[in-house]
Amino acid sequence: VGHGPSPSSSTPGAEQREKQYQAHQGFGDHHGGVTSAHIYFYADEAKCDQHMETFLHCIDASSGSSEDGFSAIKLTALARPQFLVRFSEVLVKWRRFFHQMASEQGQAGWAVLDTKLEVEKLQEALANLGIASKAESQQWFMGENLGTSGTVDLLDWNSLFDSRTKLSRPLLIPNRKTGQLEPLLSRFSEEEELQMKRVLQRMDVLAKRAMEKGVRLMVDAEQSYFQPAISRLTVETQRRFNRSQPIIYNTYQCYLKEAYNNLAGDMELSRREGWHFCTKLVRGAYMEQERERAAQMGYEDPINPNYEKTNEMYHRCLDYVLEEIKHSRKASVMVASHNEDTVKFTLRRMMELGIHPSDKKVCFGQLLGMCDQITFPLGQAGFPVYKYVPYGPVNEVLPYLSRRAQENRGFMQRANRERDLLWKEFKRRLLAGNLFS
Repeated sequence: VGHGPSPSSSTPGAEQREKQYQAHQGFGDHHGGVTSAHIYFYADEAKCDQHMETFLHCIDASSGSSEDGFSAIKLTALARPQFLVRFSEVLVKWRRFFHQMASEQGQAGWAVLDTKLEVEKLQEALANLGIASKAESQQWFMGENLGTSGTVDLLDWNSLFDSRTKLSRPLLIPNRKTGQLEPLLSRFSEEEELQMKRVLQRMDVLAKRAMEKGVRLMVDAEQSYFQPAISRLTVETQRRFNRSQPIIYNTYQCYLKEAYNNLAGDMELSRREGWHFCTKLVRGAYMEQERERAAQMGYEDPINPNYEKTNEMYHRCLDYVLEEIKHSRKASVMVASHNEDTVKFTLRRMMELGIHPSDKKVCFGQLLGMCDQITFPLGQAGFPVYKYVPYGPVNEVLPYLSRRAQENRGFMQRANRERDLLWKEFKRRLLAGNLFS
């Protein structure tokens, strides 16, 4: 069951991307121009709590209607969209700072998980920038039990984030444009700190209900300027609830240039910490909006240049997860695709890797009312396959469904072809007198 019509990460070094994580009126990442009035804040909080109640009903419905059910949620229904934009901005600044330090150590352009900062050089750089004395930065790494190998990678760096941002004095990092130091959390308010706490509490309530009901919870991906925050909040929930079983699924949009890096980083974290890596892979649903916003705000388009590149990205990400399923068994994937070639690719790779449908590590998903010519044969062949059911107010659901129909016109034509073939076979059998053979 999915929540459709409710109101990801940039490549470091692109100057124009500074604008990507700024709230922009007209793209759903604003809140009526009001940023601090308490009355609006608490009205929004009440609305988020109502959405949480709806999601709880959805989890109950999933549990009652099928075994091993799924329920999909959108975080823009559980948190103020403007907060998600600002939190994304902070996360991206922190990651960008890591890549800036890596560049200074001669590692510009390296693959994310291959980039490792030498701790001694990092401490010198932090001291020279006036960010932290050597004694202070040594305390950072001792406190986090990091740097024992003499290097810090992006996952180590991210684990510093929480403790560093709770310092009594604000953490300063250099602004790449001006060269001046500025607080990492310069735009966070007490209300936004409270919002962080509240959204994690709501996710906690939903995850606990999902566990009780034997339902898996999928957190949908949304626009790229929300996505760093959504992924971070989802990973925090996965770390708590995916210890012994696959409960929480994160979603990766393969039309994003950074899809593979994001997926690989989160998977490596799951390996180090020993929890189940669960993902839904989609191509992506916000391309026109993303491109329009990037053009209006003057940052690099985060979307792959063409459909072929997105296909390559999808299959690369999928293959990486399937390999992990084969080797560790602590990974699961939903192939959420209407593309027949992608489904065939998955079936072939499952056979080659010895992943059996009954393992329930790989499942498939299509929208209700679309691509039944893919869904039904998969189900009949014994594969776990799901129909994604959008719900919401009619005036919001209809535009959502019409967009999906437009995107899937080619697939609908294939459905017509399949119907014609079935009708032809039915008539042949009728005339031959062997209708049921």
